[in-house]
Amino acid sequence: MTTLHALLSLAFLAQVMRMAVPYALAAVGGSLSERSGIIDIALEGKLLFGAFGATIGAYYSGSVAVGVLAGVAAGAAVAALYATVVIRFRADQIVAGVAINMLAYGATRYLLEIPFHSTASSPRHAGFGPSLAANPVLWFALVLIAAAGYVMYRTPPGLRLRASGEHPGAVASLGISVARVRWVSVLSAGAYAGLGGAWLSLSQHSFVAEMSRGRGYIALAAVIMGRWNPLLAALACLLFATADAFQVQFATTGSAIPSELLSTLPYALTILVLAGFMWRSRPPAALGKSDDA
Repeated sequence: MTTLHALLSLAFLAQVMRMAVPYALAAVGGSLSERSGIIDIALEGKLLFGAFGATIGAYYSGSVAVGVLAGVAAGAAVAALYATVVIRFRADQIVAGVAINMLAYGATRYLLEIPFHSTASSPRHAGFGPSLAANPVLWFALVLIAAAGYVMYRTPPGLRLRASGEHPGAVASLGISVARVRWVSVLSAGAYAGLGGAWLSLSQHSFVAEMSRGRGYIALAAVIMGRWNPLLAALACLLFATADAFQVQFATTGSAIPSELLSTLPYALTILVLAGFMWRSRPPAALGKSDDA
C-alpha cells in the first residue's frame, strides 16, 4: 500500500478520530473556562492528572468505567485547585496555569512510583478495545461536545457564562455571582479535560510519564482557532489530530524525513495556527480579569 493510499484509508481516518478525542475534549473544556473569563493554560495539567487518575481507577478495579470516572474526578480536582488560586485568591491566571502544569509533570511521576515503583510507566491495565465504533466513551464524548455548544448558546446558564467573560460587572449588577459562574465553568473544563486524559491512558492500557505531550497547549490553540466556540474548537482539533496521525503514519511506513522532525509536526502547525488566527480572533473582553472588572 502506498503512502497516499494509507493516508486515505479508513484505518487512517479512524486513527485521526482516535487522536482527536483528547484534543477536542480539552479544547471544549478550555472554551467553557475562557468564555467565562478564566484563561486556561492549565489544560495540560488537567489532561495529565486525568490520565493518571484513570490508570489508578482502572488498575485497581479492573473496570474501564471506574477508570473513566476516576479520570474525570482527577481532572475536576485539579480544576478546583486552579479555581481556588485564580478565582478565590485572584492569582495571575497565566502564572498559576503554568504552575499547575509543572506540578502535574512532577507530581504524577512521584505518585506513579508509590504503587508501581516506577517513575516512567505503570503496568498494563483494563482499557478500550480495538474497535473505535464500538467504544461507548467515544459516543459519550461526542454527546458531551455537542451539549457544551448547546448549553453555551441556547440556554440561560450559557448566556450567563458568556456574559461573565464579556461584562462581569453587568452580570454582578443583576445579582448573579460571577465567581460562581466561573467556578462552574472551570470545574466543567476540568471534567472535560480529565475525560480526555482518561482516553489517553485507557487507549494505551497504561500511564506513561508526561504522556499528555503538550496536547493541552495544542488544545488551547484550537480554542483560539475556534474563536472560543466549543464546537468550532472541537472541529479545529481534527486538523491537529491529522498532523499527529500523519507523522505516526510516515514514521511507521518509512520516510526520508527524520522521525525527530516528523514528531514536531503538530507543534509546528500550532505555531502557524496561532500566527494566522491570533490577530483575527477577538477573545472575551474580560478574559483574565477579576470578577469585579
